[in-house]
Amino acid sequence: MKFDNIIIGGGLSGLTCGIKLAEQGKKCAIVSSGQSAIHFFSGSFDLLGKANGEEVTNPLESMKSLPENHPYKRVGLDKIERLTNDALHLLVRSGLNLNGQADRNHYTLTPMGVMKPTWLTLSDFTSFDQKDSFPWKKAVILNFSGFLDFHTLFIKDGLKKLDVQAQIKTVSMKQFEAIRKNPSEMRSTNIAKEFDKENAIEEFAQKANVLSDGFDVVILPAVFGLFNKTIADKLKEKIEKPVLLLPAIPPSVPGIRTQITLRERFQELGGTYLLGDNVEEGVFENGRLLEIRTNNHGDIKFEADQFILASGSFYSKGIVATHDKLYEPIFGLDIDGDSNREKWFDEKIFNDQAFMHYGVKTDQKFRALMNGEPVENLYVAGSVLGGANPLKEGSGAGISLLTSLHAAEQILK
Repeated sequence: MKFDNIIIGGGLSGLTCGIKLAEQGKKCAIVSSGQSAIHFFSGSFDLLGKANGEEVTNPLESMKSLPENHPYKRVGLDKIERLTNDALHLLVRSGLNLNGQADRNHYTLTPMGVMKPTWLTLSDFTSFDQKDSFPWKKAVILNFSGFLDFHTLFIKDGLKKLDVQAQIKTVSMKQFEAIRKNPSEMRSTNIAKEFDKENAIEEFAQKANVLSDGFDVVILPAVFGLFNKTIADKLKEKIEKPVLLLPAIPPSVPGIRTQITLRERFQELGGTYLLGDNVEEGVFENGRLLEIRTNNHGDIKFEADQFILASGSFYSKGIVATHDKLYEPIFGLDIDGDSNREKWFDEKIFNDQAFMHYGVKTDQKFRALMNGEPVENLYVAGSVLGGANPLKEGSGAGISLLTSLHAAEQILK
């Protein structure tokens, strides 16, 4: 099978790159092994939350202080602002409603009851301009009876630090009795499927209105709108008080919906999405990747003019660590990381871990290196790149989005 571009990895990075290329008329395929980090999505895309350990107000300005090997610096700060606008417009064209701007972080309330700086937030969620103030003084935190993935006590304790009086209440509904008999099935996605039918919304809203009497705001787990994108808006219309949705423990309902939305956009543009498949090997000749073979397609080879590796970091097994080595498992590409295992990590778990900065080596054009030489038509994007600690920086989504767009631009030149 022959394509213009084949992308290895179907997460945020791979889908962004695929959509960008498909919008330009390229025949694209994405090979996706399955669940990606989007399934852990909190409802916000981070650009840069911290730099050098300090909280960031203006991500674009603060990027100037990042190390030279950071993906943002390697893309080029002169291009970053344009790429943030391109990323926002691509996401909106794909069907996501977002709030935020690249030169000024806003804040969202986390499931721990803490305000976190971020870049773009889905319209389902509430954005705040200030970190240390909350616009309501009395909050009711509603949870579903038997739902263990929404930690209400953490939220209550966090709100107390913001001078908010919060009370926890539970809601019981017959629609969830069958789910509640099996604790392992009382997950956010199962609840969301019931609400997608819409007949549960009216009953829940009535209960919420009774339980929220005397409070300023209703806080709920974000378990609305798995497939039906309008459910959250309908719920907010029916509840008489302002509604604040907070993420629950993954699987994330807004994350799965975002993945579905982006995938549908890619396929609407003519893209081929191979779900549940793994790239087993590639054939190289004269410094070029000619073809790949996948687990599900046996002897069928996939050829392309250009390839993009967006396979993720350790979580997605885009990079693998054994007891004595680090390696890129598909092609055996060069890794930018220390060969001495003792230097991979710090014994103090909350310190900046060295292994988080490791990734596939590339040249200035983000082409992968193999045995020290660039593969002419194999580009690298997203968290499989090295040079950053997305957890410490709050930069994961931004790196995925912007390096993918940058890689796509190199291909389109």
